[in-house]
Amino acid sequence: MQALSELSQNVRLLLERYTALREENEHLREEIEHQRAELVRTHSELAELQQKNKRIAMANALISAEGTEEAYKRINALIAQLDRAIGALKR
Repeated sequence: MQALSELSQNVRLLLERYTALREENEHLREEIEHQRAELVRTHSELAELQQKNKRIAMANALISAEGTEEAYKRINALIAQLDRAIGALKR
C-alpha cells in the first residue's frame, strides 16, 4: 500500500513539474519572440542610420570638394534627376 501511495505522490510531483516546465517553456518562447522583434527593429534602425550617414558623408564631400554654392547646385541637380526618374517609373 505504501508503494502505491509513493507512486501516486511521485506521479503528482512529476505532473506539477511538467506543468511548471511547460509554463516556463511558453514564457521563454515569448521572450525569444520579443527579442527577435527587438532585433528586427534595431536592425531596421541601424540600416536607416547608415543611409543617413551616407547622405551626410556625400553632402560633406560635395561641400568640401566644390564649395557651398556649387554643392547646392549639384544637390539640386541630383534631386531633379531623381524626380524625373520617379516620374518615369510612375508612368
